[in-house]
Amino acid sequence: MNASQALSVAAEGGIIGDGRTGANLALGVGLIGLAIGCAALMRVTGRISIGNARTSGLSAMGAGAAGVVLAVLHLATSSGGPGTGNGLVGAIAAVPLGLVAVVVGGRALARSRHTGPATEHSTYERTAEPH
Repeated sequence: MNASQALSVAAEGGIIGDGRTGANLALGVGLIGLAIGCAALMRVTGRISIGNARTSGLSAMGAGAAGVVLAVLHLATSSGGPGTGNGLVGAIAAVPLGLVAVVVGGRALARSRHTGPATEHSTYERTAEPH
């Protein structure tokens, strides 16, 4: 089984389960990505001292993107409309959740690049100068 077949099987709900399984999987992956992204932001601000904010930000972006891909695949392969029990509404909710995980992970990644020792030009000290 190659990667595209594995993604289509996961989007359809897997080998066992009903049609909602694929949407629940996409929601779970997106939620995990969001949790990792929030932890990465806490690492950047210093609230959590264990781990690497850069690695966590990249992981959050990857999990969020995987959640979006699974949700879009489920939306493309599901039959019926909202309220039919196929998980269409869950897949629709998983798309913005995954996108938020990507944004939060990217924000943590960007902040981790800018943190470091302060230079003497980063702070402004006012000195009294005679006129």
